[in-house]
Amino acid sequence: MAGREVRRELASADLQPMRLIVGLGNPGPDYEWTPHNLGFLAIDALAGRTGIRVTRPEAKSLVGRGQLAGHEVVLAKPQTMMNLSGVAVRMLLERYEADPAEMMVLLDEVDLPWGMLRIRDRGLNSTHNGLKSIIGAVGSDEFIRIRLGVQPERIWGDRKDYLLCSMGREERRIAEDMAAEAGDAVESVLTEGISKAMSRFNRKVPPAEEISE
Repeated sequence: MAGREVRRELASADLQPMRLIVGLGNPGPDYEWTPHNLGFLAIDALAGRTGIRVTRPEAKSLVGRGQLAGHEVVLAKPQTMMNLSGVAVRMLLERYEADPAEMMVLLDEVDLPWGMLRIRDRGLNSTHNGLKSIIGAVGSDEFIRIRLGVQPERIWGDRKDYLLCSMGREERRIAEDMAAEAGDAVESVLTEGISKAMSRFNRKVPPAEEISE
């Protein structure tokens, strides 16, 4: 019922279809400045530039709704733990009667160097537990994902420990820059389309460091 009401409101306002923009992370202050929470930081950056308050509890998430680049958008931060992100995302898609193809997911990527951003429009091959949870829960990989590199400079014995370790000062600075760039990437997708956004933001790395997709 609520989802149909949302759709009717959009139709009456003659707007573009609603886009769901989800940032992945772990809830709680203990995780705020960890590499695994780059998705949350990116949503916070988008909220700051749009004035959207991502504070309303809904569908096991914190959400905010507003305008971005001429589109009606819902910004969301799932409040499940990362490995259960798919539960919240499925509920959000049902709440707004949206297809996975109308969604963007912002997330950290340990296989990309710090400061690197990559946009993809689909893909099953991922080691990211939050992304795997979403694909399993919604039954599709046909959604845009914006990946923010957090690869450690030195080898860690356990990636989980690294991803949940608090960032240093320099990493925080880079994280803030990446979060802002992720906002630019989201706007580019909305205004220029996925192909042009990928050409603009997907920087290449040397062949020895190229990441398999």
